[in-house]
Amino acid sequence: MTTVADATDIFSDRLRLAVIGAGLGSGPHFKSLLDLNHEAEVGWVHARDAARLAAARVPHGATKTTRLEDILEDPRVQAVLVLTPPNTHLALVQRLAHAGKHVLVEKPLEIDLARAQSLVQVCEKQGVKLAVMLQHRLRPAALRLRALLNAGDLGQLVSASASVRWWRPQSYYDEPGRGTLARDGGGVLMTQAIHTLDLLLSYTGLPTRVMGLASTSPVHSMEGEDCACALLHYANGAMATVQATTAAYPGFPERIELNGTLGSASLEAGVLQAAFMNGQTLSIGSQQDSGGGADPMAFDHAAHRTILQDFIGAVRQGREPAVSGRSALAAQQVIEAIMTSAQSGRPVDLGQTSAAPARSACAPGCR
Repeated sequence: MTTVADATDIFSDRLRLAVIGAGLGSGPHFKSLLDLNHEAEVGWVHARDAARLAAARVPHGATKTTRLEDILEDPRVQAVLVLTPPNTHLALVQRLAHAGKHVLVEKPLEIDLARAQSLVQVCEKQGVKLAVMLQHRLRPAALRLRALLNAGDLGQLVSASASVRWWRPQSYYDEPGRGTLARDGGGVLMTQAIHTLDLLLSYTGLPTRVMGLASTSPVHSMEGEDCACALLHYANGAMATVQATTAAYPGFPERIELNGTLGSASLEAGVLQAAFMNGQTLSIGSQQDSGGGADPMAFDHAAHRTILQDFIGAVRQGREPAVSGRSALAAQQVIEAIMTSAQSGRPVDLGQTSAAPARSACAPGCR
């Protein structure tokens, strides 16, 4: 039987966190923190909007504040979740890193690659951990596919594809700042498809050349793109296609396909299917909602919880998070290349770059 003293010992070892941001996207994080209350406690929740903060349902025991200094000056706070709009990330993370706070930031890192690189560099320079909420990477079926690739079961990469056919009503983009370059850094690529693109690149590594098209359809009135397509070319001759839109009513599950010299695999809405040339097949996982329809929050928070739990472990153990800030640069590099190609009408040669690719489980040439 657990005694009061035992319970006190368990909770005394919790990592003390703070949260910056209490808007729409904070819900899955707060639910995850509730699930992980035996591993972490929330000391502060900060937001600039006092009215929104007052109405927010924050984790039990957390103190609400509109003063960022309360978090920066609290020596008990070891790590901070940054859940604010993308264009605020760099300035916030710079202050947090200089205060010695480890950081988990919502995707994307920032509104463009240069700012994202600066964000990663300041954390590395100050010696603090930086994780990114790109939760698709740690979903069970995605991890199983990674294991297949690590074992060489699909052989060498031949071709791949990523499809994100989602739906957002105009009311979604009528919210101030949503889908703008200044606040979000763009439209469907930066806000929705970045999850699937990040997962694809974590399997394939960075391409050597990118060709892209992007536009805003008649379905939406917005500054950023709601339709984008791209062709990614790899060093060994492999190719991948990317399709992303928020103008596909009523919204469909995102899908990744990988074709190799020994077999093929597809990952769709939490289900992995694979077929191998030796006659074996594999089907695992269960159907999952991903927020691809009119309600952007219509998904389970389990993947958020996994990322957050890994981040807590990384801080405690002094290791890199599973989805590190530097690995997240790959998706932003490819998104920037797609948009640059779309604007110029010419392919973008990535060549040598300072942005490190995500760890590749089936890089060109792997067996």
